[in-house]
Amino acid sequence: MSGHSHWSSIKHKKGAADAKRGKIFSKLAKAITSAARQGGGNPEMNIKLQYAIDKAKAENVPKDNIERAILKGTGELGGDSELFECIYEGYGSNGVAIMIEILTDNKNRTASEIRKIFERFGGNLGEPGCVSWMFQKKGMITVNVDGIEEDRLMTFVLDAGGEDLQVVGDEYQITCDTKDLNNIKNTLQREGINLVSAEISMIPNSFIELNETTGRKVISLAEALENHDDVQNVYANFELPKDLLEQLQVSKS
Repeated sequence: MSGHSHWSSIKHKKGAADAKRGKIFSKLAKAITSAARQGGGNPEMNIKLQYAIDKAKAENVPKDNIERAILKGTGELGGDSELFECIYEGYGSNGVAIMIEILTDNKNRTASEIRKIFERFGGNLGEPGCVSWMFQKKGMITVNVDGIEEDRLMTFVLDAGGEDLQVVGDEYQITCDTKDLNNIKNTLQREGINLVSAEISMIPNSFIELNETTGRKVISLAEALENHDDVQNVYANFELPKDLLEQLQVSKS
C-alpha cells in the first residue's frame, strides 16, 4: 500500500469551515501568484499554476480573485513583494515527522515564527532534510465515501493509472504518480464523480500510531502551523485511533 494521511482527511474538513474562508482565499491567491510569476499566466503551459487554480476553484474562490492573482504574478498589476518558496521540516510529539510548504516574503521572520509554534506544542523545528526522506511526492485525490461504491471507484482509478485507493475516515484517498494525476482527475470527473481535492502531496513512507492524548497534541500543532499566513501545506506521518479520527472529522465539518 502506498500510504494514506489522517491529517489530510482532517484538514479538508477544517478548510470547509466558513470562519476560515478569508484566510484560505488569501493563501490560495498567494499560491496562484507565485506559480504565475515562475511559469507564466497560462495554466495550459504552466502545470503548477493549473494545480493552484484547481485548488482555488475547489474552495470556491471567486473567478475575479483568481484572475487578479494571476495578473499579480505576471506583473500586470504590479506592486507585490517577492515571494520565496521554502520547505521547513521538524518533529512533533512522539517523533512524528512534519513537512511544511511555505510561501513568504520574509524567510527569517517566518522561520522564527514557525520555530515558536513547534516549541509551543512540544515539537521542534529541524534541519533541512531531517524528515523529507520519509515522504514521497505523489498525486492525491480524495472522494467522499458516500458518493460512489469502493469497487466501482477502484475500477476507474486503476484503469486510469492509479496506484492505490484506501478508505480514511469518510473519504477515499487515491494515490498515483504525479504524471497520472490529471488523467485520473479527468476520468473521475467525466464519470460524474465529485472530488473533494486533487493535488500534489507528500505521502509518508510509514506512519506512527498515536494514542488519543498524543494525537490531540499533534493535531493542535498541525492546526497551528496551518493557520500561519505563510504556510501553504502541512504533511505529517501519524495515524490516529479510529474514534478520535471520527470525532475530529465531525468537529471540523
